[in-house]
Amino acid sequence: MFRYAADRVPVFIVLALSLIDFVVYFTLSNVWWLAAYALLVIIPKGVICAWNHHHQHTLTFHAKPLNRVLEFFYALHTGVTTNLWVLHHVLGHHKNFLDQRRDESGWQRADGSTMGVLEYTFSVAATAYYRGYKVGRSYPRVQRDFLLFSVLALAGVGLLCWFRPLPALLVFVLPMIVSLVFTVWVTYDHHSGLDTDDAYQASYNNTNRLFNFLTGNLGYHTAHHYRQGVHWSKLPELHESIKHLIPPELLRNARFVLSKA
Repeated sequence: MFRYAADRVPVFIVLALSLIDFVVYFTLSNVWWLAAYALLVIIPKGVICAWNHHHQHTLTFHAKPLNRVLEFFYALHTGVTTNLWVLHHVLGHHKNFLDQRRDESGWQRADGSTMGVLEYTFSVAATAYYRGYKVGRSYPRVQRDFLLFSVLALAGVGLLCWFRPLPALLVFVLPMIVSLVFTVWVTYDHHSGLDTDDAYQASYNNTNRLFNFLTGNLGYHTAHHYRQGVHWSKLPELHESIKHLIPPELLRNARFVLSKA
């Protein structure tokens, strides 16, 4: 079933939180309790964004239908539907991150100056679906599934809103928007200010154990770009093999998302 045994625990946690979401959706009607729940799960859903990222790099299951079901629940947590990050991130950003004129997650303005974190966050988040669609013009099969399953996911959210509007808004819709914005916000610190043609000098790395435990080793970012198809569980080993090529100033140890803070 699983392509890598290491994915079993993360998937269990994602589906368990999905189950809790639906219990809350069907049983709570009080706006204050719903708002409290929405605040409570902001951080867990933000962490799930990293695992959705990993899934769209390396599929979790051997069976395609299981991957599509998992992606629906990922979408409800993160606001990112099937193949959006495959197009925007895997086939876009990873190919273009050394060229700020083309990077789908570009941190540079047209004049070459560096965006602030808020400008970057809202610029990339607001255009994420459009940029993914544009990349998809070169990958029609991937784009087809992106469009199809995005429509199905949004139709599912629409049905939830029709049946119980207030719980749907606070349990699903707002967290989806917040999680998408949060996902982009944390990526600002991966590459911003590093204008170079050398891939070993183009990413900040966070070696903190807690950070990498929560995000599936996303802190080993140079290694992730060096071989983006490597499963998240293998990134520490890959990082060690190339660490000598990474400038020391690009190696940080921070418990939270802003590795340069």
